[in-house]
Amino acid sequence: MFVRKKINSSGSISVQILEKTNRTNKLIQTVGSSKDEIEIERLYNRAFEIIDQLKQQSRFNFYSNQDESILNFTQQLSNSNIQAVGSQLIFGKLFDYMGFNILENQLFKDLVLSRIIYQGSKLKLTEYLKRYENKSISIQRIYRFLDKVHSSYKEQAEDIAFLHTKKVLKNITVVFYDMTTLYFESGDEDDFRKIGFSKDGKFQNPQIMLGLLVGEYGYPIGYELFEGNTFEGHTLIPVLEKFQKRFNLIKPIIIADSGLLSKSNIQQLKAKNYQYILGARIRTSDSKLSQEILSLNLNEDNSIGKIKTTDNDNLIVSYTPKRAKKDEYNRTKGLKRLEKKVKSGKLTKDQINSRGYNKYLHLKNEISLEIDYEKFYQDSYWDGLKGYITNTNLSNDAVISNYSNLWQIEKAFRMSKSDLEIRPIYHFTRRRIEAHISISFVAYSIYKELERLLYLYNAPFSVKKAREIIHNIYQIEVTLPDSGVKQKVLLQMDEEQQFLVNMIQNEISKSFG
Repeated sequence: MFVRKKINSSGSISVQILEKTNRTNKLIQTVGSSKDEIEIERLYNRAFEIIDQLKQQSRFNFYSNQDESILNFTQQLSNSNIQAVGSQLIFGKLFDYMGFNILENQLFKDLVLSRIIYQGSKLKLTEYLKRYENKSISIQRIYRFLDKVHSSYKEQAEDIAFLHTKKVLKNITVVFYDMTTLYFESGDEDDFRKIGFSKDGKFQNPQIMLGLLVGEYGYPIGYELFEGNTFEGHTLIPVLEKFQKRFNLIKPIIIADSGLLSKSNIQQLKAKNYQYILGARIRTSDSKLSQEILSLNLNEDNSIGKIKTTDNDNLIVSYTPKRAKKDEYNRTKGLKRLEKKVKSGKLTKDQINSRGYNKYLHLKNEISLEIDYEKFYQDSYWDGLKGYITNTNLSNDAVISNYSNLWQIEKAFRMSKSDLEIRPIYHFTRRRIEAHISISFVAYSIYKELERLLYLYNAPFSVKKAREIIHNIYQIEVTLPDSGVKQKVLLQMDEEQQFLVNMIQNEISKSFG
């Protein structure tokens, strides 16, 4: 064995121990490298000490040549040689396959993939990219990028998502629309971030409103952002009109929940010849309509009824035992909480209102608060009932079935808020907020596509589990000793990881093969 000093391209000098075998010099160990002359000399002396130790060990070395080669190889590896590549192998390929690669920006792609695989602030993202993908990107560069693309990528991303949704669904005959709130950690309002009614229960935090339009099964079409104090009922018609004209849609059936049910919205939908299925607030109907609904006497054997409204719409009312059980449970739970508050004597007459279960309170002798148990028992007649307003000619079952798919958009919000952690938002400028939502929209589109493929290929695990599996796919980058060529090698995958890789490759080959 002998020691050599090897000059590297960086200007540093590596001190190595080699052994001549069959007329070739075999690298035994790299002791270290440095540009400092004193440190190089120290490494050089240390190399001879190691040679003495290796000679002593060789007397008792029971490793085969192959074992020794593997050990020597692994000793040369460092953490910088190992990269997490699962997100690129799965989500990166889906990004390209769905068409988002026409945006031609690697940083945008990195931001989208990190939103799926690793949630957190943009500062944490830079740490992730450095640690797991060996990419050095400053937080300032990310912020400059967000300022640049805040509006330009939104429409392109929506166009790509819409084309993919159309490809998957063939025809877009039904669309679902809903609103949610996204709150901010900063307590300051501005002309965009406003304190308003919060669906997250964050009434003291400024927020924005996000309106999301999706097709069947939750496949994305587009979204709009509104000031945080916007009334959600005022957003439905503008969003529908915008996307219907932009994508030249044959007017689909609109499905939305009761929060968007207003006389003005219904009149505008009719005036613009839209068909709709909207959730109905049957419990707050006028007395005449309430009597008609209750006189249907719906139960397990007679579970669906229809009433023609004064606006010539159909009010479909359904009953399910499961819903009845849930309604009864919630009413009883609310009553017990109210009884506890009344007993404590902490309630005041200011709390007599129609909000929640406070509607059961009434003032006795202008002095004390009591619970109106008669009102509580009257509410039991509504347990299990659900109403739907529609102007379609669909059957009762079809109306209910279509509306029941509204959970897909609710799932989209849950997926965005929990799986992709779109909230809370830490950006403060409107440009960066808009860019953040664009990134999250593309991330949701890709996440949704993976969910579709897992179902199509009968995967034995969920999309959430798939993300965990993807997290642990690695490759190593090594420099071959003889040629000096750098080679990337994918580490052996387990059965679930291989399933995902094969699934993506198969789907891409079907589309482009």
